[in-house]
Amino acid sequence: MTAQTYLAYDYPLLSVFWSILLFFLWIMWFVLLFRVVTDIFRDDDLSGWAKTGWLVFAILLPFLGVFVYVIARGRNMGRREIAQARAQQEDFNAYIRQAAGGGRTSSVDELAKLSEIRSRGDITDEEFRRAKDLVLAGHGPAERQSGSVPPGSRA
Repeated sequence: MTAQTYLAYDYPLLSVFWSILLFFLWIMWFVLLFRVVTDIFRDDDLSGWAKTGWLVFAILLPFLGVFVYVIARGRNMGRREIAQARAQQEDFNAYIRQAAGGGRTSSVDELAKLSEIRSRGDITDEEFRRAKDLVLAGHGPAERQSGSVPPGSRA
């Protein structure tokens, strides 16, 4: 018989399952260790000395340090992670709105506002026609919101 056959006989199926279980527990341990270290740096409530103390404790005595940290400060770990995820989502949404020009109104919106103002009687038909021509030509209020100063006004 070959060496592979002997290895298969010497390493039964339950031992394979046990090895896989230990391997995944080992991976989970490192995930927990990295989450604790990340949370130590993420926490704004801790001073620099407290962060250093927790980090040294978690590195020098990893099992004890991580378990004590999870018991002492584990309740807020999820809250800090959720707060960071929300902050990142808000930053992303703000960036998307800024990149898409969310602050500007379209010509259709401007025309609808002008029509509403005219129907209330606040402007005459002649003023409505001039404002509509400006909006359609691209020189109306929608274009002025982008930061340029309209001609004839003081800056």
